[in-house]
Amino acid sequence: MLYTMKDLLAVAKENKFAVPAFNICSYDMMKAIMEEAEVQNAPVILEIHPDEIAYLNNEFVAAAREYAHNSSVPVVIHMDHGGTIKDVMRAIRNGYTSVMIDASAQPYEDNLAITKQVVELAHNVNVSVEAELGTIGNNGSAEGGSANIIYTDPDQAETFVKETGIDTLAVAIGTAHGLYPKNMTPKLNIELLKELNKRIDIPFVLHGGSGNPDSEVSEAVKHGVAKVNLSSDLKSVFFDALREILSENPDMLEPGDVFPGANEKVKAVVRHKMTVLQTVGKADLY
Repeated sequence: MLYTMKDLLAVAKENKFAVPAFNICSYDMMKAIMEEAEVQNAPVILEIHPDEIAYLNNEFVAAAREYAHNSSVPVVIHMDHGGTIKDVMRAIRNGYTSVMIDASAQPYEDNLAITKQVVELAHNVNVSVEAELGTIGNNGSAEGGSANIIYTDPDQAETFVKETGIDTLAVAIGTAHGLYPKNMTPKLNIELLKELNKRIDIPFVLHGGSGNPDSEVSEAVKHGVAKVNLSSDLKSVFFDALREILSENPDMLEPGDVFPGANEKVKAVVRHKMTVLQTVGKADLY
């Protein structure tokens, strides 16, 4: 079942669970995520970054849409961190049901202006829009981010949401893209999230959700977070497994022999994250 982000997250926010948004960079990764989502009877968001679609090509989205249409669970196809109108238009033409315009590194007035333009374009064709206010940190991820986290300002966020008409807001409350160094323990500003949730009705998005403690992520879901972006956790286990499989079996040539082991590692992460976010079984609510 193919959904817009607005319709998918309205149910999640009302019922206080979050839907994981998994970045996909191959058909096998998408296959593993979808198979596990159906086993868990859980809604899911397939997220494709402009860099990922540049590699996969536009035709990949048709495969994702077909997978979603044939699935027994709700599925959103979302563009992650589009930086330009060109990124947005490409995603809309390809059939995404949701787009993110990320102008958070630009001055506030520029972020406001480009986001309003994207909302007008996307809403005219029933595509949902996510935007970002404040900055997410970066631990070397392709998703980008800032060397210094700038927390989302509640006053500014309230005005931004009203003036743009966005469907979801990515909030900066202390996360970073990528895998955290072993000596670094991330800490979410839950009190800030509570304040934002009191003042803003739309669902929030937590970017950089791979390395944060499960207890903190679960707590964030109680206070308006309805979508959690996950990329590095999946890619790291997927490619680590492939390296190990091919190293131990250098003569292995068939995809059906090489990929299943890596796919099972991905499924284990999907299963765990859906448990943390309380997404398991929630497809019945749609």
